[in-house]
Amino acid sequence: MDDVDGAVWLRTTDFKDDKDRVLIRSNGEPTYFASDAAYYLDKKDRGFAEKIYLLGADHHGYVNRLKAISACAGDDPEQNIEVLIGQLINISGERMGKRRGNALFLHDLLEWIGSDPLRYSLARFPADSPLDLNGEEMRKRTNDNPVFYVQYAHARTCNVSRLAAADGVNRADGFDPSLLADDTEAALLATLGDFPRVVAQAATLREPHRIARYLEDLAGRFHRWYDVCRVRPLNAEDEITDLNRTRLWLNNATRQVLANGLALLGVDAPERM
Repeated sequence: MDDVDGAVWLRTTDFKDDKDRVLIRSNGEPTYFASDAAYYLDKKDRGFAEKIYLLGADHHGYVNRLKAISACAGDDPEQNIEVLIGQLINISGERMGKRRGNALFLHDLLEWIGSDPLRYSLARFPADSPLDLNGEEMRKRTNDNPVFYVQYAHARTCNVSRLAAADGVNRADGFDPSLLADDTEAALLATLGDFPRVVAQAATLREPHRIARYLEDLAGRFHRWYDVCRVRPLNAEDEITDLNRTRLWLNNATRQVLANGLALLGVDAPERM
């Protein structure tokens, strides 16, 4: 650190920053940069080896200075700090901002839109892309609303299971995957099998939108399967076969994966809608 004209500077240019940074102004007031440095050191003192920052898309210039703080603190900027650039959010086509005087608090959005549509909508886009939320569209209970579409698929699997049980279809009585010969069944099975890879990749890359988009694809494949393949016998007097039972297994597997994926996003998986 240097003391120049009564101000305290940190020589961040020694660590690839484009210029040195003022910590304490000549009038004794700390800068925003000083707050950033104090916050980093506080994280380090609390035992966190890796510090993760999420900044707005208009703050790319902060990346080098934050990494310089890490280096000044004796850490490895390539290992001990990660700076993620987050999305700028527009509401109904209007950019939000404190300086613009139109910023909305999160509790306002929750009250207006609801937690499930809001959580899902924030999760289904890459963090570094601009996001334009349309509150009224997000509130609609139609298939054009992605969160409704996925939640409805889960509720439909639950309804299929309830009705199948009422008809006496019991999974434990038989299972023969060779009977799943319809093209929609092959597509649904393949998509279900891809879930672990999608989750692992989303976690590694810190990109939860991969899970949301996967769930939408899975919901679409389930709805198409539901339209052409019956779990319950067509008529009450028809015999229950292993095909009915095996399709119930497939239905319930879809229900479990949809529920798991929604839980990872913090979104409810309703059983009735």
